[in-house]
Amino acid sequence: MGIHVIKMPDIGEGIAEVELVAWQVKVGEMITEDQIMADVMTDKATIEIPSPVHGKVLALGGAAGQVMAVGSELIRIEVEGEGNLAAMGNATPAPAPATTNSPTPAHSPTPQTTEIKKPVATAPTDATGSSASLSAKPSSASAPSAARAAGDKPIASPAVRRQAWDLGIELQYVQGTGPAGRITHEDLEAYAARADSTTSSGSGGTSYRELHDETVIPVIGLRRKIAQKMQDAKRRIPHFSYVEEIDVTELETLRTRLNQDHGNSRGKLSLLPFLMRAVILAVRQYPQMNARFDDDAGVVTRHAAVHLGIAAQTESGLMVPVIRHAEARDLWSCAAEMNRLAEAARSGKASREELSGSTITISSLGALGGIVSTPVINHPEVAIIGVNKMVERPMIRNGLVVARKMMNLSSSFDHRVVDGMDAAEFIQKIRAYLECPATLFVE
Repeated sequence: MGIHVIKMPDIGEGIAEVELVAWQVKVGEMITEDQIMADVMTDKATIEIPSPVHGKVLALGGAAGQVMAVGSELIRIEVEGEGNLAAMGNATPAPAPATTNSPTPAHSPTPQTTEIKKPVATAPTDATGSSASLSAKPSSASAPSAARAAGDKPIASPAVRRQAWDLGIELQYVQGTGPAGRITHEDLEAYAARADSTTSSGSGGTSYRELHDETVIPVIGLRRKIAQKMQDAKRRIPHFSYVEEIDVTELETLRTRLNQDHGNSRGKLSLLPFLMRAVILAVRQYPQMNARFDDDAGVVTRHAAVHLGIAAQTESGLMVPVIRHAEARDLWSCAAEMNRLAEAARSGKASREELSGSTITISSLGALGGIVSTPVINHPEVAIIGVNKMVERPMIRNGLVVARKMMNLSSSFDHRVVDGMDAAEFIQKIRAYLECPATLFVE
């Protein structure tokens, strides 16, 4: 018998270390070639690491949430034969793993080190393998079945873990029927059905009792990166916000007409492409808004190109894909690129280039936008435009009460380099474009 020591792969793009998000195998498990062993995370994407061999897992090289250097030991696998040691040209044993539940046999030959060359990118996940969310969901109040032994982690795919998160089910209490005890979607559905039956059998479906359960959720993976970025932005940037009400009745009329005439051939337009156009025109007169502030060097760089960041909420948390050179795009091109980048972000396939380099950002929660918000600036930018929900309400026009479609823009600015008057004039310029949408197309 031989041992394969698999190292943390080089993901590329100059990345020196990655975070170990979740293990998909456990010590003592027999795994097959191409079976997913672990999920690791770069800046914004999660990578699945497959096994290049089949054999028995002897030791894991780290714990979920641990940051590991590229080239460090990831896992040890016992395989048939002695391995291709001659091709390695290195008879030095690999260092002892950071985490192990099974000691390496003393009689084992010098381990072979294998580097994974082509990992597969997937949607970002948190430490348990489930996609992160902006708010934690409580665990199910249903009566748990027999739990696993201490330290025996449940095995499930990211999709199953996401379903468990949505259902509020702790995988620790779900018995898996798949290979090696892997939990399947059917196992989750059966567990949920038993929980519903247990709940409905007592107190007419309502249980008035004290709850003392606590769910500890490690802030790791993409959630940790978001937390670090938000903390850094609020710590370094003195924010101030400016809110303005905008009448978008005429804009909605134009948007509806364009969608009727060109929606089938060019695609449907939301409000955002019009707002993008208004921002592009407004920054020509207020270039200090389309800038990045290197506060370490004390330098503000104003950009002629408008690289628009569009803050997008995904199942894994907040991401900001970037529409590059938005100033060179028409409405439909902006809409198409926005949809493409949003889908790439949701699926975890967005590249580092597509998630960095923005010069000004638009943030929108759509129908959940509320009345007012205080968006956090996307450091090192100096301005962010927040879009609130559109509502129809009575307004007075020419002495008459009429129904108008109204929407607020809630924007934040870096007060170190943006003065309050300039910010107000900038938003008023955007308002003027949106309230008279024909001006969006006059150069």
